[in-house]
Amino acid sequence: MSEQQSGYGAPQPLTTGPLAGWLSWGAGLDPFETLCGPLAFRIEADGRARAAFVPERKHLNGSGAIHGGALMTFADFALFALSHHTLAGQHAVTVTLNCELAGAGTLDGPVYAEGRVMRETRSLVFMQGWLEQNGATIATFSGVLKKVRRS
Repeated sequence: MSEQQSGYGAPQPLTTGPLAGWLSWGAGLDPFETLCGPLAFRIEADGRARAAFVPERKHLNGSGAIHGGALMTFADFALFALSHHTLAGQHAVTVTLNCELAGAGTLDGPVYAEGRVMRETRSLVFMQGWLEQNGATIATFSGVLKKVRRS
């Protein structure tokens, strides 16, 4: 299966930091993810994809918790990371992203995204997932990706 993925080509391994060895479209390949990240994913031994980011001060809101917008940005990244094998090199865009913020994230450890493809059609991928930190669910999300032709 090709490692090519939507948008900016094949994800690249991070070479430094706590997510070294994980894959990312950031690192200059996706300008927004580079700004917000690093956002990364890897394929676990059982074949499932898992995404992660390590929160920094730049991800916090005025109350000292991870900003809801940062969690939603990560959830959007996770849609693509968790459907990496399903998309198998096809270009896709986010059609919908629904997030329910269920708890406050902190600077105390990585945030992980897990989930699954619920359904795939010829042109759409339906996803559900959750974000957790230190074993606690801090958000749930669902979304739809639309497969599109590259121009």
